[in-house]
Amino acid sequence: MLSFDELRGYLVHIRIAHHIHGRIRLKLVADYESVVRQGRQARQFKSILDRTPGVHSIRVNLLARSCSVEYDPQVIPAEAWSDFLAGIESPAAATLEQVLREIYGEIMHEKL
Repeated sequence: MLSFDELRGYLVHIRIAHHIHGRIRLKLVADYESVVRQGRQARQFKSILDRTPGVHSIRVNLLARSCSVEYDPQVIPAEAWSDFLAGIESPAAATLEQVLREIYGEIMHEKL
């Protein structure tokens, strides 16, 4: 299993396709070979998001290479998504990253 920082490195392949208050659609922008290689990493990201406080649901569309996330904007600020994906150091992105790191740590601990 990859480390959180290795997983975070794959975010360069993810773009925000659409974002409204409480719902964001993320799009994988990579070629087919990259998608096949990164399928495992995508499952790891999904398992982290599934357990993230404030995330209500996740819908994955493999054919469209997209993922819709419904979330509580009072728990996860809307700007956290764009800042985190762009690597912008902001309080909102730091909060989201901290929560994701904690969930990742819990998942890793359970697998031991």
